[in-house]
Parts: sequence; structure tokens; C-alpha cells
Amino acid sequence: MPRPAARPPEQACGLAWGVPFPPPVTLRNLASRPGNAPPTLILLTEQLSGSMSVALAAQLREGTKKAHTMAENTGFVSCFLKGVVDKLSYRRLVANLYFLYSAMEEEIGKLKDHPVVGPIAYDQLNRRAVLEEDMAYYFGADWRNQVQPTPGAQIYIDRIHQVASEAPELLVGHHYTRYIGDLSGGQILKNIAQKAMNLGDHDGLRFYEFDAIPDEKGFKVGYRQALDALPIDQATADRIVEEANQAFHLNMTMFQELEGNLVAAIGKVLFGFLTRRQRTGSTEAVAA
Repeated sequence: MPRPAARPPEQACGLAWGVPFPPPVTLRNLASRPGNAPPTLILLTEQLSGSMSVALAAQLREGTKKAHTMAENTGFVSCFLKGVVDKLSYRRLVANLYFLYSAMEEEIGKLKDHPVVGPIAYDQLNRRAVLEEDMAYYFGADWRNQVQPTPGAQIYIDRIHQVASEAPELLVGHHYTRYIGDLSGGQILKNIAQKAMNLGDHDGLRFYEFDAIPDEKGFKVGYRQALDALPIDQATADRIVEEANQAFHLNMTMFQELEGNLVAAIGKVLFGFLTRRQRTGSTEAVAA
């Protein structure tokens, strides 16, 4: 009778400890391997401890590509990226963003000590103060008494408050979608808006300026590292990616509300011409 094949040492070790044979090495777990430790040892240790590092930054980037492209193909954004910007529609967008970021920063400010939200609660990213300057530019000194969020924006705002109350860790998906998207494409969008509406260097454009972040590329590297270091498991990572996709869809609803004013400003024929072809996602290449 032939002798049974000998088990590899690592398999024998796993069985001796009552732990299933570790999964094969993948790019995901290689990325999170500390130092030069052998992969089998690291994976076995992770199984014994009941936790495993997840490459959340890469999962967010890859997991939201489709939603990102869909958002860029809404009529309002598609026209914007082609340099067609209606000032009335744009200032309504600024108002919606003010209410949205106010809600986001209110909730994140309460969660600075939260183990998942706290590590990415960078004050340098905050937009509320600069949006107040833009609101004053577009609506005048009495802007607080003039504007309210649109229905779509209010749904988005309500979702921010709901998540903060019921599952704060999911705010990471909203944080990534909004702040890193703004930081990545900010200069591109600022230049388009400035030329389309014939604005000065800073007039009505402070939203796109991150004065507290002189090195945007370096900051995004640190942000990705912070995402990957969050104390979460794969199930939570999946929920965060799902929530990030939800954030993109909420953005789409908000953009679609603005299309009526834009069509009235430029006409149906031009609007149809500008939005006929689908884009592949122009700002994806610079996203975190």
C-alpha cells in the first residue's frame, strides 16, 4: 500500500492547533503583511487572533468605480466637465454642499474618539468654513435666511445623521466619497468653474481650496494608510464600500435636481448634445 503523502509543516501546525489550513497568499493580505514575516505565519496568527487586516483604500477605490462613473454621467456633471456651467444651478449646488458638509462635520466632530471614525477625522479637510465664504459671495450677507437644502440634499443629510447614530463606522464611506473626491478633482473643477462663470481667483471658489493641505499627494498617501489601518474586519469593510456607493447615488440625486435650471439656461438641444455620450470617469485617475 502506498504511503500517504506527508502534510506540509504549516498544514500540520494548523491542524495541531485546531485551525483550518490558512488561505493562499493574495495581493490583499500581502499588502498588510508586517515586515518580512513569512506569509503562513502571519495568516495563521491572524486566524488565531480572530482578525485580519483589510486593504480598505483599494477596496473603496475599486468598489466605487462604477458608481463614480455613473455620477459623472449625470447631465449636470457632464455639462460641468465640458465647461458649461449655469450660475444659478451652481450656486444651488454650493448651498446644498454647505448643508451637507455642515451635517458631516457636526457628526464627525462628535466622533473624534471613535476607533474607526476618529483616525480619519482630519480637521484639514473641513469645508464648512470655506463654504460659508462662498455662500456669502453667491447669496449676499443675509444668505442664512435665504436658502434651504433641496429635497434630494435633505435625503442625503438625513442619511448622514442616521448613519452617525446607528452605525458610525459607515461614515467612513461618506467621508472618503466626499472629501477625497473633492481633494482629488478640486483644482480641475475650480478651473472649469472659474472660466465658465468668469470668476476671480477666489470669488465663489473657496470650496475647492485646501489651504491647510500644502501637499495634496502626500496627504492622500497618509489618508490611504489610515484607511488600511482602521480596526475593522472584512464584513465591516464590505458595508463601508456599500455605503460609499450609496453616497455616490445620493450625490447623483442631488445633481439631477439641478438639471432643470441648467436646461432652462442652455436649452434642451444643447443639453442633449452635451450629455449624449457616456464618459468613462474623468476624475477617477486622480482619486485616492
